[in-house]
Amino acid sequence: MDHPLTEDGLEPDGRTWTAAELANAKRVPRVKTMRRALGLTQEEFAGRYMIPLGTLRDWEQGQTEPDAAGRAYLRAIRGNPAAVALALQTFPAPPGAADDPTDDNAKGLGK
Repeated sequence: MDHPLTEDGLEPDGRTWTAAELANAKRVPRVKTMRRALGLTQEEFAGRYMIPLGTLRDWEQGQTEPDAAGRAYLRAIRGNPAAVALALQTFPAPPGAADDPTDDNAKGLGK
């Protein structure tokens, strides 16, 4: 099974999957689904939300999973993406803080 599931566990044609099919199916990471729903590329999402690009790619490829802080941040983005983006634009990074979204050690969101 190479095709992704919909949110309710159905194939795009509406057929319900068996338990064995679900167990063996490749799942699309939620962050990738969320990014695509926002219509953003990886680079745009990482830049807008100040997530290191390498970290985002690792999450989307299933190589690593977000830690508790990362999961909370993603929930905030999912809940109100415009407000999170606005907050990040409105308030500058504190002095000495890393603000490079490609830096995997920035904001404690590294591997």
